[in-house]
Amino acid sequence: MQNAVTARTPVHLWIVGILATLWNSFGCYDYVMTRMRNTDYIASAMPGVDPNVVLAWVDSFPIYAQAGWALGVWGGLVGGILLLLRSRWAMWALGISFLGALLGLGYQILLAPPLPGASGFMVTGMPYVIIAIAGAFFVYARAMVKNGVLR
Repeated sequence: MQNAVTARTPVHLWIVGILATLWNSFGCYDYVMTRMRNTDYIASAMPGVDPNVVLAWVDSFPIYAQAGWALGVWGGLVGGILLLLRSRWAMWALGISFLGALLGLGYQILLAPPLPGASGFMVTGMPYVIIAIAGAFFVYARAMVKNGVLR
């Protein structure tokens, strides 16, 4: 008879997996609402800025920045779910998410013209926060693969 020892899933994996899934779910919601051109949503997210100006600004992004946004949010959602499933593929999905964040938000930070009428932390600081969180999720997943927690 073979003795099988199953390692318990660390509590921090559940916490990070749930946080990653929730965080990236909001990113996906934002992506869908923007792509569906929901001006009520955009107006509530950016008070004082004309939603049509925001849509025109997003539409002006080059294809690599728009693809990066999609990869960032959807890769992050898949990665969060894969963390909860203890799959090593979470590292790859979260790596794609991090790369997508760098492409999409990197364009916004470095090359995009300023969004007319927009100011404050949500415009100037939040892109850095999003990149940092995407990077942290990727580093965490990579460590969990290395430690044998993700199979």
